[in-house]
Amino acid sequence: MREITLDTETTGLDHRTGDRVVEIGAVELINHIPTGQVFHRYINPMRSMPVEAYNVHGLSEQFLADKPVFGDVVEEFLAFVDGARLIAHNASFDMGFLNFELGNVGRPALPAELVVDTLMLARKKHPVGSNSLDALCQRYGIDNSRRTKHGALLDAELLAEVYLELIGGRQAFLTLDAEEVGGHAGAISARDIPPRPRPLGPRLTEAEREAHIAFIAEMGEKAIWRKYLGD
Repeated sequence: MREITLDTETTGLDHRTGDRVVEIGAVELINHIPTGQVFHRYINPMRSMPVEAYNVHGLSEQFLADKPVFGDVVEEFLAFVDGARLIAHNASFDMGFLNFELGNVGRPALPAELVVDTLMLARKKHPVGSNSLDALCQRYGIDNSRRTKHGALLDAELLAEVYLELIGGRQAFLTLDAEEVGGHAGAISARDIPPRPRPLGPRLTEAEREAHIAFIAEMGEKAIWRKYLGD
């Protein structure tokens, strides 16, 4: 299953009043595993940058002046997200802006049925407390110390980790090599994990083991557990 976590930065909060996309970041997942394949582009919005937006993401008019406009990157973006489930935090915001930009260049909107809103997932799973991206990173022990300002690619990478926690926990160790996730060189591999300096010690105490043996004895000679007890 192919999924894309994505995030946008914009000139403001409402595309209907003239705000535009200035950055897109997206991260590919195959079977919930990050593959290392990303899409990241800065975009010239062809308008001024309000100071309020600049204070959020730090992208100035001068920095964006020589960047491509959305129409110049749209084909590459659509090729990257093609057919994938799209994962976004507060998805109505990002999809509203992206679909507005797509409409401006005569392209159809992204399919709503492929969109998953992690903010909605988080509110269902954690009905009490904040469910911002920062709050969820803190809740799940995800390092977001680099997030001094909003950045689309960094936020998409953090969102990938948050999303995997929201749907039941990260399971990167289940993938043995890159071929199992489409051959991408950036895939997480069990072989990348160094061995422990020494094996973990047993977690059961001798008293717990004896209690378990006594319990199995009460189940009779045909108890299937007996074959796991050894001699």
